[in-house]
Amino acid sequence: MVGNTHPYSITDWLQDIETAHRHDIDGFALNVGRESWQKDRVVDCYTAALQSRLPFRLFISFDMTSIPSGRKEDIDLLLDYVRLFARHPNQFLYDGKVLISTFAGENSKFGCGTLNHAWTAVKEAMEEIAPIHLVPSFFVEPARHHELTCSDGYFNWNGGWPIHLTPDSPPEEIRCPKLDTDSHHIPHLHGKTFMAAVSPWFFTHYGADSWNKNWLYRGDDWLIVRRWEQLIAARDTVDIVQILSWNDYGESHYIGPIKGAQPNSHAWVDGYPHDPWLRLNAYFARAFKAGRYPPLAKDTIYVWGRPHPKDARAPDHVPRPRNWELTDDLFWVVVMAKTPCTTPRLIKCTRGYRSSRTHWSRGGSMRAELWRDGVLVTSCEPDGFEFERDPSVYNFNVLVSESS
Repeated sequence: MVGNTHPYSITDWLQDIETAHRHDIDGFALNVGRESWQKDRVVDCYTAALQSRLPFRLFISFDMTSIPSGRKEDIDLLLDYVRLFARHPNQFLYDGKVLISTFAGENSKFGCGTLNHAWTAVKEAMEEIAPIHLVPSFFVEPARHHELTCSDGYFNWNGGWPIHLTPDSPPEEIRCPKLDTDSHHIPHLHGKTFMAAVSPWFFTHYGADSWNKNWLYRGDDWLIVRRWEQLIAARDTVDIVQILSWNDYGESHYIGPIKGAQPNSHAWVDGYPHDPWLRLNAYFARAFKAGRYPPLAKDTIYVWGRPHPKDARAPDHVPRPRNWELTDDLFWVVVMAKTPCTTPRLIKCTRGYRSSRTHWSRGGSMRAELWRDGVLVTSCEPDGFEFERDPSVYNFNVLVSESS
């Protein structure tokens, strides 16, 4: 989210690039909006990527909920980005062409009559500068893909969350819900590029006096692990995986460090680091790229959980998020064991990774242990964290921790 990087310097970008690359991320999708300063930050990012001397690639994803698109002249902003970066050494090329993506854009007509006519005009204008591989995230029904001759593929942005769930969904559908929307789109693409999404969480809490976004998707059931398992099993049908996200603090699915300029999300982000997810994610990213799960070099425990009961009452001017009923008052554990071990909750954990869940109580914290041959090998308990009954604000974000 370039919109969250206003104070960034080239050094900040360099730190992020080196951190991401160290954790098996191959590049950044740079989500850009309408503000002119964002172009300056993107210039800094490409500069940092070049300075890093790493095989780290970048591509632009136009946020069409921000960028004006009612007139033909509005295409010019998109063309400016293509002119600036199409021939940069760190530009991500797919089949030798500049990869371009979007967030939304299905309502962006640029003065044309239809979605396909509009984006055909956009792509043709871009291709006067460089060959383009357009993989947008238009929120359209899968059956419409055949009419979108403008696109070279599709990014299923919402594929990483069970967005179909409501509090009225049957209980058996809520626990470990299906993440099957990729299979709705892929048959209609007829061999075009498919970009899948993986995400660890989703909670946003803006009131009607702000962005008016106040809901959650169920992120329980070790969402990031289950989604990666699914993508690894289906890797022959998935061309690119995009992790949502590096730094979208407003929607609580960041896996990078908390830095930059938050979008008024301090109330539910400050004090809730997600960095351990970055390291957990790296294991599955390696497995996806290699086609097999790599051996584990060390024993590690990951835990994450929310700070208060889902039905707690808070003196918050923004009400509980929509779908609050969907989450469970549990904390979630993933054990990565290099050789067989035991845990208080998982008996005879084989080599590899296993998952567990545990109920929590007011005033308690999260703690998980890994034992081998009667000896405590490692444990995980975040410092200073405890579950509270009477929160001051509604916070359905999670704190993520790992054993040292």
